[in-house]
Amino acid sequence: MPSNPAEDLRVAVVAENASLRFGGEASLPLHYFARLRARGIEAWLIVHGRTRPELESLFPAEEGRILYIPDRWFHKIIWQMSRPLPRRVAEATFGTLMVLINQRIQRAMVKPLIRDHGVNLVHQPIPVSPKAPSFLDGFGVPVIIGPMNGGMEYPPAFRGYESLFTRLSVALARGSANLINRIIPGKRNAALLLVANERTRLALPSCVRGTVIEIPENGVDLAIWTLPSRSGSGSLDRASAQSPSAAPRFLFVGRLVDWKRLDLVLHALTHLPKARLEVIGDGPMRAAWASLAEQLGVAGRVCFHGWLPQPECVHHLQTATALVLPSIYECGGAVVLEAMATGTPAIATAWGGPAEYIDQTCGILVDPSDAESIVQGFVQAMRKLAADPELRASLGAGGRARVEQHYDWSKKIDRILEVYRQAVDPPRS
Repeated sequence: MPSNPAEDLRVAVVAENASLRFGGEASLPLHYFARLRARGIEAWLIVHGRTRPELESLFPAEEGRILYIPDRWFHKIIWQMSRPLPRRVAEATFGTLMVLINQRIQRAMVKPLIRDHGVNLVHQPIPVSPKAPSFLDGFGVPVIIGPMNGGMEYPPAFRGYESLFTRLSVALARGSANLINRIIPGKRNAALLLVANERTRLALPSCVRGTVIEIPENGVDLAIWTLPSRSGSGSLDRASAQSPSAAPRFLFVGRLVDWKRLDLVLHALTHLPKARLEVIGDGPMRAAWASLAEQLGVAGRVCFHGWLPQPECVHHLQTATALVLPSIYECGGAVVLEAMATGTPAIATAWGGPAEYIDQTCGILVDPSDAESIVQGFVQAMRKLAADPELRASLGAGGRARVEQHYDWSKKIDRILEVYRQAVDPPRS
């Protein structure tokens, strides 16, 4: 047996995208590849060429280990056809078609890695949807899929939030998932399927045969998402930024898309005359929400920063009173973990991923019974944290401890390596 248990692992990470700039699930394959290589593990990454400039700048020494699918004419046509559709319909139809076409190409790219480089494990970390089919099988080596995170619905009061067309289309896609996953058998034949929670386990196609293991989808790089400096090295620490005379500063970070429901926090801000709101991120709802801030009379206390580099996001979190996330459709919500890592309390709707990350030791969850309940819940939570520095400090410390214990990327890779070895050398009964 090798002296280093990692010496027998040769891993191909296969994904549609790998990008920190794209955010969301696209960051996951990048984290796996980077951390595997940092530990000296033989690993390759196969992704679409749309992220090539970013990856080449991040991994200049890994030329030859990152393989790219070129952008072809049919990619452009599929993308153009998806644009007029509602988001979830586009993802379930043309989005899935795009992923499957790319997986067919990636499948042909994996085989030479197995033949010429001895790859003995294929890991498909995204898409995280439990029902999405996969063409990645038939390699003669184990395939691991996940961690997946899905099976989501809107809170009951918001089930009519989308059009009837969207709801029927999504229901049809989910209803046909078992049949599709029998026809396209990658998920059915996978050696191991990783899920973030029981909700996702229950959403898996009924035809899967591999072992199902629960492991968190998201992780946090604690070298980036740090606690405020106490050394006076140039950045404001939380104490100076939140002096009794300073106005409370709440922070939203994320894509400006409809289901994030930033409008609810804007309404909450009308009840908190001294509070300010800073918004990091961009998206199709930016203009509408900026206009709403004007209509509500709070525009002077709301700052839309657009996208900011990670170091600036860290600084904004470190000096914020709290993070606010009023999303009503959040499978993951990595920003909550990033806030917790910086010692910042989080206020979020009690739904989806944030409800799994936040407990009474690190933040406040708001009942999503209806829009008015969310607004009032955020008003109360924001007012409470603004008035109580000791509570902020306690929740901040609890959040950091919770992230260190459960969501540190270094510990997550330790666990993933155990899973890899289980797949390559399964226990004998």
